[in-house]
Amino acid sequence: MYQEQNNNVSKSKNIFWSSMISGAAAGVLCDVIFFPMDTVKTRLQSQHGFIKSGAFKSLYRGLLPAIAGSAPSASSFFMTYEGFKEIVQPKVSPQYHTFVHMGATCCAELISCLVKVPVEVLKQRRQALLANSNPMELGIRTLYRGYGSTFLREVPYGLIQMPLWEYLKLHWKIQQGRDYCTPFEGAICGALSVTISAAVTTPLDVIKTRIMLAHASRKKVHILATMKEVYREKGIKGLFAGCSVRSVGLTVSGFVFFGVYEQSRYLCQTVLFVDPAVG
Repeated sequence: MYQEQNNNVSKSKNIFWSSMISGAAAGVLCDVIFFPMDTVKTRLQSQHGFIKSGAFKSLYRGLLPAIAGSAPSASSFFMTYEGFKEIVQPKVSPQYHTFVHMGATCCAELISCLVKVPVEVLKQRRQALLANSNPMELGIRTLYRGYGSTFLREVPYGLIQMPLWEYLKLHWKIQQGRDYCTPFEGAICGALSVTISAAVTTPLDVIKTRIMLAHASRKKVHILATMKEVYREKGIKGLFAGCSVRSVGLTVSGFVFFGVYEQSRYLCQTVLFVDPAVG
């Protein structure tokens, strides 16, 4: 019994470290590669307009805060997600595993947004070439402005993406007659799940961007009021501003992200002697 408890503790530590390393690697790499596309998307959604926000100039502006936040944000997400699955999934019947993945996603987003939001605010204000982008000048209230809208965007996005990713991997494994997915197969499943998630949640992303780019002097920026404002200005088209750029960008970055994540976990298992629950 003592040996079994020891093995469980060791496995939990392995999942913790593999998730932290793999999440950080995938997050940083994707941010660096796809940052220009994200900048274009942000400027398309800006209330100041694409041209005034910089158009195609300085596409890597705001990269440093993005890199500084991507590693801890992605790490905290996957540590929470995989940890939740490790604890809850063995106690639940397989037909309800989708609900486990949904619960894991909600908990993971709640934690990762604490890191993601202030970094996202700084990044997007610099991408849109706004003058007041100094964290010391903006203050805590402004840095965490958009936490609610970000969480409301990330949760529906994650509730579609993560269970769908898990389902596609499971279906792929059944079709192939084996109990694992290769990193490449995991990347394809990730790209497909991201495509659907990105398109459906674009209006939430537009609202989140508008709130984060609002002038720092505005103490309160309400989600519903912002949605009405966007719709009044540009209609349905405004709510889906940047949809194609976002969907294409996230599909490609999703392929890279999940591919790097799965490959990193595999390397953790084989090189660093960490034993993640691969696939």
